[in-house]
Amino acid sequence: MTTFNRSTSRRLKNLTQIPSVWEGDRRSLSSSLLEYDNSEEKGECILWVDGSQGIVRGMDIVSPDSGPEAIVRTLMRAMESPNSPGKPGRPQKIVVKDREIQFYLRGVLQDLDIAIDYVPNLPFIDELFRGFAEIVENQVPELPPKYAKLLNDKAFAIWNSVPWEFLEEQQILAIEINKWDIGTLYASVMGMLGIEYGILLYRSQESLKRFRDVVLRDGESQGLLEDAFLKQDCLFVTFEKTDASDDPEDDFYYDLAELPNSEIEPTFGNIHPLEGLRSVLYEEEAIAVFVALEALFRFFRDHRSQLNEYDFPSLNHRYRISLPEPVQKQKSVSVTVSTMPELADELEDMAINATDDSEDNLNLSDLPGQLTSLRDDLIPEDSFLSLGVITWDMLEYLRNDVKHYQPGKIKPVGDGLPVILIQTSRPKAKAIIEKIQESGGLKAICFNPGADVVDGTDYDLGLLQTQNSELFLFGEFLDSDPVHSEARKKWNQRCQKTKGFCGLIIARGLTGASRGNPQLKDMMALFEVQTLAPEDLGLGTLRLVEQMQPEQSS
Repeated sequence: MTTFNRSTSRRLKNLTQIPSVWEGDRRSLSSSLLEYDNSEEKGECILWVDGSQGIVRGMDIVSPDSGPEAIVRTLMRAMESPNSPGKPGRPQKIVVKDREIQFYLRGVLQDLDIAIDYVPNLPFIDELFRGFAEIVENQVPELPPKYAKLLNDKAFAIWNSVPWEFLEEQQILAIEINKWDIGTLYASVMGMLGIEYGILLYRSQESLKRFRDVVLRDGESQGLLEDAFLKQDCLFVTFEKTDASDDPEDDFYYDLAELPNSEIEPTFGNIHPLEGLRSVLYEEEAIAVFVALEALFRFFRDHRSQLNEYDFPSLNHRYRISLPEPVQKQKSVSVTVSTMPELADELEDMAINATDDSEDNLNLSDLPGQLTSLRDDLIPEDSFLSLGVITWDMLEYLRNDVKHYQPGKIKPVGDGLPVILIQTSRPKAKAIIEKIQESGGLKAICFNPGADVVDGTDYDLGLLQTQNSELFLFGEFLDSDPVHSEARKKWNQRCQKTKGFCGLIIARGLTGASRGNPQLKDMMALFEVQTLAPEDLGLGTLRLVEQMQPEQSS
């Protein structure tokens, strides 16, 4: 048996001995509320109370697997650091109703002059647990018990259909129900960015637009974001990791989509400007969410390939959905699901305009020739970049299939066309393409040396030159990176074979299975241009300081 070391025994024995009797017990936390969701016991409660003073001196929730040492740890805190208004001290007597606990405590506490007795009842602790039981029994469950399993099963059906792989948040689906005081719900699918996964079911377009507008305009103001979040008017189902860490930074170490279903947990709720966030669905809300999820699941099943196309198509489908039990004598309800391409375009325009408003140019007045500015506002920071090659056969397919194509006079020589691939989300890819087109098109792809004057690091800077002579930074690569060095070596060799011709591919699909490996359907634009050597640009080494300025060579 583990016992206190001598210094601990002396410390506890120096506490004032209180002429009182403490009750101690360890009981399972269980409730009839757990029956409908197949939950296991969530823990055991250890209590130490001073019945004569009527106060709880110490309480802990522990795992059922934890050993008898747990009850001693709680007792030590009850003696040395009791809950208010208790004061440090050790009791004259302890009573318990478990023989094993009695014998264990007698062995551990034998040097502390505390009597430890067995009693059949613990009146104060019994009264506390009766109160706990009443509170739990009167709690409103998160889901109506008769719909809980149905909703959880339907949520997992949605999860397994992975709609975030082919739908972005602004690609809204209208679900026309016209029952239970709900007209049309507007579904926004979260998950393509790989951060949060779920379905938001807005009760109005106005609420959806208002929230997105605040996020785009005031995304860096935490206070405004929290206020806008609570002013949404929607039902929701989100997906979280089972037993997630309390530390939000841990969320960055995994992508929820990569976890098995056993580690995923759906959460349902409601947000309303006057109610705020409520993680409870009442019966009519539960029925409406079940019908909406069933309709979405069927729509994803029937139209997945069409929704996966480059353009958000115009689709609608009517479904007859059986209710889990007759509601107001109705056994089924007719629901229509429709895509909303015009609303999606409007929301995309909001995002693009917000990006344009926040542009930050690095203007350099002393760049040589016709080059008037170097900008870093074209390529989003979270984009996936790669230097590679596409075969001549694939190039022909791409020329015919891609929506935005800038041709060049290229002769097929070597193993293929050297290309820069930039992969980002669909709205950001669209913004890149539009900005290049507004600048007259792409003129050249360049690499130029750069240096950080603070730490002495050397860089290989990737630059895009547009027809209006602007330069855009698309990548900063360490000269010391062996992977990039090898890629640049192959890039130069291939460009020599193609007489300087190369390409820029803009692709969507930043998250999911296509990240870093976009398929033809993900490629939105191809620009065929020439590459320029650093001496052709005549910039010298660009120094990476607050503004990039060309280093004057002597």
